[in-house]
Amino acid sequence: MHNMATNYIHTVGRRKTAIASVRMIAAAKSSLMVNGKTPKDYFKTDERAKIAEEAFATAKSAENYAVTAHVEGGGIAAQADAVRHAISRAIIKAEPNTRATLKSATFLKRDPRAKERKKPGLKKARKSPQWSKR
Repeated sequence: MHNMATNYIHTVGRRKTAIASVRMIAAAKSSLMVNGKTPKDYFKTDERAKIAEEAFATAKSAENYAVTAHVEGGGIAAQADAVRHAISRAIIKAEPNTRATLKSATFLKRDPRAKERKKPGLKKARKSPQWSKR
């Protein structure tokens, strides 16, 4: 066990309030586990599972890696994006020559869009209370 601990690459990916922590190890056969389940079982839909695995398909040279991801917070869609972000960062650490490919696919950029906070005196973030003329 101590042997494995020195060989892995650890990265973190984020989206909205979802945080994905990824460990990537060189292996004979590539695999991805998200919170102890396969991406299809965890994300329920094929679209979300594909988003999580998209980084491997884009960086063609990144082949045989065993990846385990621990995700928490946010919704299923944000978690899939967070996993993709973390895997992309891990691939770059392992193979720096894939950076240009992943960057052009915008997998390295943390999407800054998040829910805007509610302001005092307003109903929601930007919705003002009903205005009456008289």
